[in-house]
Amino acid sequence: MADAPSNNAAAQINDPAHETPAAQDTPTENPVEQPTEDGTEQPEDAPFVVKIILPHDTNPLELPVSPLEQIHEIRQSVIEHPVAVQYSCFHLEHNGQRINDFVQVSDVEGLAAGSELRVVEDPYTEKEARIHFIRIRELIGAAGDRTDTAHGILAGASIHDDVVAAAAEQAERDIQPYDFNTTPDLSALLPKETAPAPKTVKLITLSAWNPPPAQWRQKGHLLYLAVTTNEGEQYHVTGHVGGFFVNNSNKDKFNPTPRTDAKGASAHSLLSLLEKISASFKKSFAELQQFTSTKEPLATFQIGNTVPSAPWIVPSASSSLSAHVADPTRSQETFLLGGAENTDSLRDWNEEFQSAKELPKDTIQDRVFRERLLAKLHADYNDAAARGAVLVARGEVAPLNPTEGKDAQIFVYNNVFFSFGADGVGTFTSEGGDEAARVATGKDVLGVKLVNQLDIDGLYTPGTVVVDYLGKRIVGQSIVPGIFKQPEPGENQIHYGAVDGKDVVAADQSFAPSFEKLAQSLRIKKHAVWDRENKRFDLEASVEMKGLLGTDGRKYVLDLYRVTPLDVAWMEENGPEGAEYPHRMTVLRPELVEALGKQKARDFVSAELQKRGALKKQGDSAEEAKEEKADDAEKTEEAKAEGEEGEVEGKDADAVEKKEQEKADNDRIDMSNFKFALNPDVFSGQDPQTDEEKEEMAKDEQEVRDACTYLRNTVIPSLIRDLNESDISFPMDGRSLTSLLHRRGINLRYLGKLASLSDNTRLECFREVCIREMIARSFKHVAAKYLKTLPLPLTSACFSHLLNCLLGTELNPKPVAEIDESYRALFSEADLAFEKVTPESLREEIQNEATRRFRFVLQDGWWSHVRHLQLLREISLKLGLQIQIKNFQFAQPAEPQPAPQTNGQPQAEPASKKKNKKKSRDGSPAAAPSPVVAPHTFSPEDFVNVVPIVKDSCPRSALAEEALEAGRLSIYQSQRRLGEDLLLESLSLHEQIYGLVHPEVAQMYHTLSQLFFQLDQKDSAVELAKKAAIVSERTVGLDSAETVLNYLNLSLFLHQRGDSKLALGYAKHALNIWKIIYGPDHPDTITTINNYAVMLQSLKAYHESRRWFEESLRVCEKVFGRQSVNSATLLFQLAQALALDQDAKAAVDRMRESYNIFRNALGPEDKNTKEAEHWLEQLTHNAVSIAKQAKDLAARRARAGYRFTSRGASVGTSATGAGSGAAAATQLAGKPTPPPSMDSRTIDELVRYIEGTDKKSSGGAGGAGGKKRAGRGNPKRRGGAAGASA
Repeated sequence: MADAPSNNAAAQINDPAHETPAAQDTPTENPVEQPTEDGTEQPEDAPFVVKIILPHDTNPLELPVSPLEQIHEIRQSVIEHPVAVQYSCFHLEHNGQRINDFVQVSDVEGLAAGSELRVVEDPYTEKEARIHFIRIRELIGAAGDRTDTAHGILAGASIHDDVVAAAAEQAERDIQPYDFNTTPDLSALLPKETAPAPKTVKLITLSAWNPPPAQWRQKGHLLYLAVTTNEGEQYHVTGHVGGFFVNNSNKDKFNPTPRTDAKGASAHSLLSLLEKISASFKKSFAELQQFTSTKEPLATFQIGNTVPSAPWIVPSASSSLSAHVADPTRSQETFLLGGAENTDSLRDWNEEFQSAKELPKDTIQDRVFRERLLAKLHADYNDAAARGAVLVARGEVAPLNPTEGKDAQIFVYNNVFFSFGADGVGTFTSEGGDEAARVATGKDVLGVKLVNQLDIDGLYTPGTVVVDYLGKRIVGQSIVPGIFKQPEPGENQIHYGAVDGKDVVAADQSFAPSFEKLAQSLRIKKHAVWDRENKRFDLEASVEMKGLLGTDGRKYVLDLYRVTPLDVAWMEENGPEGAEYPHRMTVLRPELVEALGKQKARDFVSAELQKRGALKKQGDSAEEAKEEKADDAEKTEEAKAEGEEGEVEGKDADAVEKKEQEKADNDRIDMSNFKFALNPDVFSGQDPQTDEEKEEMAKDEQEVRDACTYLRNTVIPSLIRDLNESDISFPMDGRSLTSLLHRRGINLRYLGKLASLSDNTRLECFREVCIREMIARSFKHVAAKYLKTLPLPLTSACFSHLLNCLLGTELNPKPVAEIDESYRALFSEADLAFEKVTPESLREEIQNEATRRFRFVLQDGWWSHVRHLQLLREISLKLGLQIQIKNFQFAQPAEPQPAPQTNGQPQAEPASKKKNKKKSRDGSPAAAPSPVVAPHTFSPEDFVNVVPIVKDSCPRSALAEEALEAGRLSIYQSQRRLGEDLLLESLSLHEQIYGLVHPEVAQMYHTLSQLFFQLDQKDSAVELAKKAAIVSERTVGLDSAETVLNYLNLSLFLHQRGDSKLALGYAKHALNIWKIIYGPDHPDTITTINNYAVMLQSLKAYHESRRWFEESLRVCEKVFGRQSVNSATLLFQLAQALALDQDAKAAVDRMRESYNIFRNALGPEDKNTKEAEHWLEQLTHNAVSIAKQAKDLAARRARAGYRFTSRGASVGTSATGAGSGAAAATQLAGKPTPPPSMDSRTIDELVRYIEGTDKKSSGGAGGAGGKKRAGRGNPKRRGGAAGASA
């Protein structure tokens, strides 16, 4: 269903970018239209417009189509067009001939620009009638809320519309002072409550008379519906092969024949029928469409190809956002979607995956179709597997082997094979048991994703998903044909790799070519392994990686958890206090192996160039010897070596070309001699037999040790150095930290080492994020231990007690678990060990986990130093918790004033009844029938849902990324037009392949918005940045680092476009979210706050601007120190802001401080130092002049007998006075402790002076120039950080 909107969305961007109004529905339009603008011939695949003739409409519908499109895509565009919404069951005809839905437009004979395609209504089938009913219910707003087991409450919500509304409202008012010390309200993470949508019908549902009896089914009856209109009239409707009609049934009598009285009506579409039977329907439906159109389309577009993001904070039960509305059809949706036998939803996942993989990929269109199908398949499979895993975890699916232990049980649900990520059968006993098995499943998904990305012909992987839910890890795999088949005696089920542990090894050579391609891509070295009888086998990949020949004849690769070698340096290192790492599955990351491979390649090229340099020197010396013998020979030699143009004369051009080719070949370095691959099976119990084998093994071991050394001595120090020098952005939270480390090839087990290396004030933020992440992950493992065997109704009590012990001890140092006694009796066999947990025991467990897993010793009293709200957020995201919003009290409310502002909903004393009810429920659980007397921070009622955490194996689109890279490259090579076309093509491919709402598409919008901004296409940049913000909100999280970044981008682009007031609203929202994610004083906020101050300055809000500059300087001093060049740059800007705010004395002081820092740090000759010196002279001269005039004025007034004490009065005088009014404005400047003084010049003159347009500063030291040069002096904070914020 995403096809047509996808193309329309591309059009919205194409229009501002290329200013071609005709560009609309087809993704490839812009790239192909461009040549026609240049006057060249239109390519064959250029789009054209066709007319769609609708059955009940005299006006034809015009649609742009591409020859590369398939007919079903045009059909989808018709279905989703506003004037054709009632049609869902039809086919298209051209010249009276029916067109097959799956042929290309170019294959339809005679179909060209201006051709007519006629929509012809088809008879309904039972499935088509069900689909039509579902679609119409959605369309008219009659579908109620859905209780989703997998996605959670408010999944995929967006708050962009609320942010826009708030920003627009603020833009209308005067700029208000911002309080930098308050913590933003958590309600900023939730959509605002809105008025309910207009109702089009009171009720539309399946009738109680369903399904049609046999005799009526024979007559074409498919469904029976019951409708109650807004007028209160009740109708029973028959869904028939020919359409829908009102029948004679009522709730007591069954008579499905057509009604013949005045209330009788019929139509092919249910929508048309509703218009006929309800007088108010047309008007209310138009109102509903109007209501829907007020929202940003992307914010409401259905998410189809990814897991929507579920917020960790959700509205209270009394909120309209979480209201549960009665809807009789909700429980009937399973039948509507899957049919009576539920066969529509049962799919052979494995066959679908492998068939899609085998589709042709010769042309671009083939690749688009194939990648789009694979992306959709992966999304559907991930959704089905997540839902099945939740049911397995809750114990609602019967195991196939009920007599086995819990961890060894396997399940099949919805054609997905489920098992637990635990060592149920002892496979990982020597590697660390359950811990090793848990890690192996996560690494396996990563391995499958890598193989899927490589897309090697002839090598297949099962669909694989790992789901973490309520402390359990569940693996969902598509069923490989033959996986359950018992092998014949003497046969092995596995054809390549380890069969039974590592005792038996198979090496079917038919697998070798495919595995060799895989090994080359993953830099795996071909190596020897030995079975229990010491028989040698040469394998292309790790012995753990298995090849299986399915009964469908396909070669499958399984168990991809060892695609890289073990991190032996970590295993050999002793942890603090003798703590032993929980398992031996400590493999290196694939990103590290790839980075090391590139480094080795660079070293190889450098060595080759050095060799060539040495050879060239030898050649040069030989030539010099020849020179002495014969000048003519020397000239000839030179001409040959350099391929001089003079040689062209009198010779054939082909010969010259040949010489140049030979020279180019000589210059090209032959990389075939370069080989770098690692043996993944070293240090894992392999026993070489001969001396030669031992020597080879020793060499392989050394290469792996070198990789470990590269990680420790190069990669980690490089990351610390980049952060220290502000070359890269600091992570905000655990997710952005994880992403940063993984991109660099650093495993998260090195968090402790990274925290230990972050020992200066500049890295304080990084250290804090690392420690918070270690605590959150340690808590996750501790909680999993208690949750693993707990029934679902008791999990909320477990969460609340554990979090009270961790975060609520300042409010109640001795929390008691609140367990409903009825549940205790009901689940008498449940292990309620969590209720014995105390704050002290929990801290000890977390400390032990941190010491074992990260080899880091948490400092004494760490629980009081962490930021409670931020740690709660990290834990919630890791466990999938959804917590009801409230004013979380982490400490005793000793200070009643700021308490309501801490981190919940603001609830003043005179609250409404609704809020008072909520407060009594949310606050102390003493009100409930419970033995607990003291208040608790959390109660079981706060934890309303748990969403599964899904790790999938879906590959990225190679085609879309190729187009993006080609576009970037063209722009860098100054081929701007081609570059823009390729970028838009890449965007179109992203939207086609992934759908509109997908994290990859959000990333594409973000990248493209920055590129268009650099190309000075500001409207396009704003539009794309807005889309990036909305899509990242819905797919990554309302409070994710990516969302913050996208809002900051949007703010910056709006400001540059001249819409600074709206930009301020976006920037303030981003800053508030940032404070919730990290807390105050993140290093990257220096640039954001500074940008905000500049925006305020552009709006002439000089006093508020000065406050923001001061705040930026405060954070900068905290991070970098007062004497840093960064602080000097901000002091320089602050001095200018103070001058604009008419505080001349403070401006001189700040500029002097800036000058001194620049002089000490950069030297007296540096441009920044000279700029500051020039400004210091100007400001000093200005301040002296102001003081002198103020003194004279004061003296004259004293003689005249005037006395003024109010600064406001002086401002009034300056504003109204003429001639000497400017002098009068400076009357207070001469006092010894003056408030900010007034300049003798007008505001406009002062602005011109600071912006460098005043004639006095024409020597090149103007304000703008000053800012730019100051920025150049410190590009890392001004440019690098701005880029990070941008």
